[in-house]
Amino acid sequence: MVIPIIYLSTLLASISIFLFSLGLPSDDDLDGDKIRQVLDKWDCSLHLPLWVSNTERASIEARLDEWTRELDESGADIASLASCLRKPLRPLWVSQKTVIWLNAVPEPDSWDFTPLILVSASVSGELQHRTNSEFSWNYIPGAGDDEESWARGLSPNVFWTHVDDLIHWGPDLCNQKVAEIVENDRVYRAQRGQEAPQVVVKCSKSNGKVNHAKSDEIMSLSTSKPKIGMMIVDEDNLVSWLASTNLAVGASLVAGKVTSIDCILNCDQNPISVPLSYLEEHLHLPMKGSKYDRFSISRELGSAVNFAKLKMSSGKKLLVCCQDGEDISVCVCLAILMSLFNQEGAFDGGKSFEEKSITKMEMRRVLIFICKYAVNARPSRGNLRQVFGFLSSQLENSDQ
Repeated sequence: MVIPIIYLSTLLASISIFLFSLGLPSDDDLDGDKIRQVLDKWDCSLHLPLWVSNTERASIEARLDEWTRELDESGADIASLASCLRKPLRPLWVSQKTVIWLNAVPEPDSWDFTPLILVSASVSGELQHRTNSEFSWNYIPGAGDDEESWARGLSPNVFWTHVDDLIHWGPDLCNQKVAEIVENDRVYRAQRGQEAPQVVVKCSKSNGKVNHAKSDEIMSLSTSKPKIGMMIVDEDNLVSWLASTNLAVGASLVAGKVTSIDCILNCDQNPISVPLSYLEEHLHLPMKGSKYDRFSISRELGSAVNFAKLKMSSGKKLLVCCQDGEDISVCVCLAILMSLFNQEGAFDGGKSFEEKSITKMEMRRVLIFICKYAVNARPSRGNLRQVFGFLSSQLENSDQ
C-alpha cells in the first residue's frame, strides 16, 4: 500500500487489534473473556509526532476505517505478522535532529508496544515560517527513496553483508570503509563478467571542510580481496517463480543458465547470451527506468504482453529478467498478470481483461502477490505509473 509515512502511526494503531485477533491461538483455553482482557491492556490510541497539527490529526483519524479496509482487501500476508504480534505496533520517529543517548533508551522488551523505527533522510534546516512546535523540520519529498544521492554505491545486499562492520566503524570511518566495500564488490563482479560500473559520489562536508575525495570523484581505492562470503550468489535464488503461474522474475545475469524455463523476455539494456535452441524463445526489449526515460517501459509493454501471451498460451514457462530483477522486470510481470490472468490467478489469455477494473487498488493487490514470491522486488513509483497508464490505455482501446 502506498500511504504517506506520517499516517503510518494511525494505520498501525487501527490494525493492531485486527492483526492480533487473527494471530491468537485457537485453543479452547483462550476464550472471549481472556481475549478482551488482553486487548484492554493495549494502547491503540493515535500516536503521532509532536509536530503534527490538530487539524491534520483529525484528517488522519477520519480515514482510519478506510485504510484498515484497504489493508484487509489488499491480499497482503497479514497472518504471518499476526502470528507473532503480542503488543500493539507503534512507530518511533527519527530525523537528523533527533538526539538519543544510548543510556537513556530503555530495552525494547520493556516497552508496552512493538516499535517500528522510522528514519527520515530529509535534510534538516531552518524553518521558513514560524511554527508552534520546536520539533518541526523541513521535509524534502523523495529524499528517502532516492538512494543514489546518499547510499554512496551501497546496494541492499552489500549493506546487510557488512552492517555490523559499518556500525562498528562509526561515523569517522564510515565513508572511507563504504568506498572500500563498494569498490571490492565492483571488482568482484567485474572479474566474473557481471555489470560493474564505477560509482560516482558527491563529496560531503563536515565542519566546513571537504571530506577526503574531490567533488564527483570516482572511487578507485585499493582492490583488496573481498571478504570471504561476500556476494556469493546462488543463481537459483535470483529467479523467483510466481506461484503456479509459469511466470518467473529474475536477474539477466543468470537468465541463460536457468534450466527450468522455456522462454526468456529480457528487459535489460544489454543483450544476454542464450543457447541456440533459445533463439526462437527469446525476446530482447531494452527498457530504461522512469528516471532516464519516462515512457521507455510503456512503449514496450505491448510487445512484452503479446510475447507472453504467445508463449504461455501453449503452457511454456516464461522468465522475465532485467539488470537486477527487482524493478523493471517486476513491472513487466505486473502488466502480464493484469493483462493475461483472471482474478483467481489463472492464465486466460486476456479474456477477463475487459471485465477488470484497472484501479490502483487492483494493481496494488497484484503487486503484493508478486512480492510474496519475489521478496527482493522494489519497483519504483515512476515505473509503476507507466504500467498503470499502459493498462488504462489498453482498456480504453478495447472499449472502442
